[in-house]
Amino acid sequence: MSGTAPAAQQGRAFEESVFGSTLLVHGPETLLSDRAVARRIRAARAQDPAAEVVRLSGTGMDGAAFLEASGGSLFSEATVLVVTELCDVDKDLFEMVAATAANPPAELCLVLVHPGGTKGRGLVDRLRKAGVERVDAGAPKPWKIPDFIRDEARANGLQMDGQAAEALHRALGNDLRTLSSALAQLESDCESPRIDAQAVTTYFGGRAEVKGYAVSDALLAGDVARALEQLRWALSTGTAPVQVTSALSFGLRGLGLYLDLRTARMSDMDIAKAIGTYPGKIKEYSRIARAWNKAGLAHAITAVARADAGVKGASVDAEYALEAVLLEVDAARRGALPTRSR
Repeated sequence: MSGTAPAAQQGRAFEESVFGSTLLVHGPETLLSDRAVARRIRAARAQDPAAEVVRLSGTGMDGAAFLEASGGSLFSEATVLVVTELCDVDKDLFEMVAATAANPPAELCLVLVHPGGTKGRGLVDRLRKAGVERVDAGAPKPWKIPDFIRDEARANGLQMDGQAAEALHRALGNDLRTLSSALAQLESDCESPRIDAQAVTTYFGGRAEVKGYAVSDALLAGDVARALEQLRWALSTGTAPVQVTSALSFGLRGLGLYLDLRTARMSDMDIAKAIGTYPGKIKEYSRIARAWNKAGLAHAITAVARADAGVKGASVDAEYALEAVLLEVDAARRGALPTRSR
């Protein structure tokens, strides 16, 4: 055999090679996990286009299969081995997998994928002690989701401001794959790369959850006429009454937490974390809170809880009950608490 290394090997010598290395992708967020694996495979194939990609699942994997896959291929000089469901690897294989991960062969790019949680923790601890490179695929906190949306928008060639990102978050929730797909849809369908909150509402504002929050936002801001208008539209287009009371309860709870925390020496980011929302919402609470006090808020929360119980029990006319509670909440905001009749 010649002592000269293959051309692909020589090319890898001039850059930090992913071969002879191990990457642990750890966390339950599958979009981030899949992307981390895909990035490593792309890097490996950029360094050696002939590299063979082998995939194993930790579920049911035996030692022979792992040894064969990690030992290289007869048909390829380099191998990318991706082991998913690391949590299900048999305990008897922990030492073998950890030893290979700590000192992988020069022609092996090893990628281990663990979904998080306590199952298989012993193997993860061994990998950590071995100093294996790690990528976190944990689900971001709710207040970090708008940052993800803006980053994803930029990756899709879109220009999205904070209000638009927050509108999309509110419309579609915390699932990153859903949000990513929505941004791809916006990129495909919108003529302009500039996406504002109105564009988001046009595409996704028909969801029942969004209609409930539109009622809540208008009411807490003191625009009772618009809240009533949004309520009638929401109910006429199929929004369940409980989704309205849920949105009202959520909004009042957040405002109450803000009133408790605003005097503390905390940044907007810290307050957002404590409440479980995004920083932009804190500016909105700051504006809204000027018209509220704790007594009025307590009355409003009680009124909404009462209305929620009523609409769930179907013992009242839902539309009437919801209109009545909007007026009662607005009166609480203004300090004009009504006297309830039995």
